[in-house]
Amino acid sequence: MKAAWRWLGLMALALFALQLYFVIRVAAMVVIAPQSTAFERSEAWRISREKSEFRWRQQWVDYPQISDHLKRAVIASEDDGFANHDGVDWDALEKAWAKNTQAEQRAQQRSNAKPPKIVGGSTITQQLAKNLFLSGERTMVRKGQEFVLTFLLERLLTKRRILEIYLNSVEWGEGVFGAEAAAQHYFRKPASKLNAFEAARLAVMLPRPKYFEKLPNSAYLSGRASVITGRMADAQLP
Repeated sequence: MKAAWRWLGLMALALFALQLYFVIRVAAMVVIAPQSTAFERSEAWRISREKSEFRWRQQWVDYPQISDHLKRAVIASEDDGFANHDGVDWDALEKAWAKNTQAEQRAQQRSNAKPPKIVGGSTITQQLAKNLFLSGERTMVRKGQEFVLTFLLERLLTKRRILEIYLNSVEWGEGVFGAEAAAQHYFRKPASKLNAFEAARLAVMLPRPKYFEKLPNSAYLSGRASVITGRMADAQLP
């Protein structure tokens, strides 16, 4: 029994130490830009192993150097309540859960059905928390840690800083990370010069950047970008 309690105590201490590490890392981001994210490091490792030519594009730019069009487009496309929620959009999460449950039930009723498409309900802050620190596995433990990190980001950083870090670290293609790299890669211009439609196209790419990188003339991409362009005026910037 003593051994079991000792083991539980060590586990609790390790968990506390991990959370303290996360607190220190997030607090440092108030003034220090993260050099890389967990997702970027995993992608760099994958590309270096699978590709004979390693190509990486990323350049940090400060918040004022990113077009307001891109900020509005990403908010309109990914998280329209970003400026007002506490890090988690509970309504969106509930709707996503319901859609995923229905999709799984339909797939089970059909023979030879393809795996259902998983619909996400993550906010920009949740996406940043996952990209910064976590793996891509889908488990309840990882999701719980994501909520803790989301809480830390929202409490220790401003919304403006969260959006700034997100736009500088999010993936926009294979080895293409951040707004500046994406703007140069797709439009041969700095992120500060993106117009509304260009910004909307980049925002629409975010859920599947590698897929749309190979389909630059996708009708869906253009059509969805037009819809997002129409919504951008209502997007509230932090």
